[in-house]
Amino acid sequence: MITRSPNLLQRTDTTEPIALSRGWQAQLRQAIRDPRELLARVGLDASWLPGAEAGHALFEVRVPEAYLTRIRPGDPKDPLLRQVLPLDAEARAVPGFVDDPLAEAEHTPRRGLIHKYPGRVLLITSPACAINCRYCFRRHFPYAENSPSREQWQASLDYLRDDPSIQEAILSGGDPLASSDKRLAWLVERLGDIGHLKRLRIHTRLPVVIPDRVDDALLAWLTTTRLQTVMVLHINHPREIDAAVIEACARLKTAGVTLLNQSVLLRGVNDDVETLAELSEALFDAGMLPYYLHVLDPVSGAAHFDVPDADAVALHRQLRDRVAGFLLPRLVREVPGERSKTPL
Repeated sequence: MITRSPNLLQRTDTTEPIALSRGWQAQLRQAIRDPRELLARVGLDASWLPGAEAGHALFEVRVPEAYLTRIRPGDPKDPLLRQVLPLDAEARAVPGFVDDPLAEAEHTPRRGLIHKYPGRVLLITSPACAINCRYCFRRHFPYAENSPSREQWQASLDYLRDDPSIQEAILSGGDPLASSDKRLAWLVERLGDIGHLKRLRIHTRLPVVIPDRVDDALLAWLTTTRLQTVMVLHINHPREIDAAVIEACARLKTAGVTLLNQSVLLRGVNDDVETLAELSEALFDAGMLPYYLHVLDPVSGAAHFDVPDADAVALHRQLRDRVAGFLLPRLVREVPGERSKTPL
């Protein structure tokens, strides 16, 4: 038993990092889900607890050990911690910030299927994530209504099969890679049977927050589909890229997967040109091309991350002067009803 200081939150067993299991499923199960434990592990005192519990009540904490080890202890402004630490600011109602900022409910013709843009369809492949990012635009998404069983997937597959204009299937969530490899292999095999589909795109954060997710079972079904495979990772800060992430990306590249990255411009995380330039360089070093830099989707609970458009455009101009053209992500906003992302 560890002595408890009146001003310092500590776990009663240990404050040392937990040895990582090599199995990604075990790491997923062992992720921190208690704001008190998160504060103890990152060395923040009890003054942070009321706000952390208030934010947690709205959107639960979830932080895997592999990500936690990259956070600087005792620094409440750490850019990685800021992405996962719940705050009382999340409970404040801010005009223009809503539960469904992208109006996805209006574009869901089948359970778990979102069809907003021509030529491509998004499939909610898993309601779960390995990490709960506080700015998530789907933090209020009705996953219970959009998590098809294997039998219910048939309606979505029929939808794709009946529309020859659809060339790309996008696996999203939650995080699609939170699903079992058996389930994903089954789905991808059936997508490959739809003749007019050309590409499989996977939007995921799991290879970043639990790099062990890129295992032999994952690579097996990725390398047996006839579909061109693109994986869009989500990294907002260069310190999210450690040796394990680089190794995971190398395995994906060797398997023939095209790797892109999308980031969100977040106040207090990456809203300076030095960080953005370092991120672009680190992404390319790890085998990824910077793809999109999104301005924040106005989801309720995340207004404290917002960067004004004028500041975003100014930062992007500065970044353009700092990095090679192929390292410059496109600065975009997603506007409900538009047929593509909208450049700023």
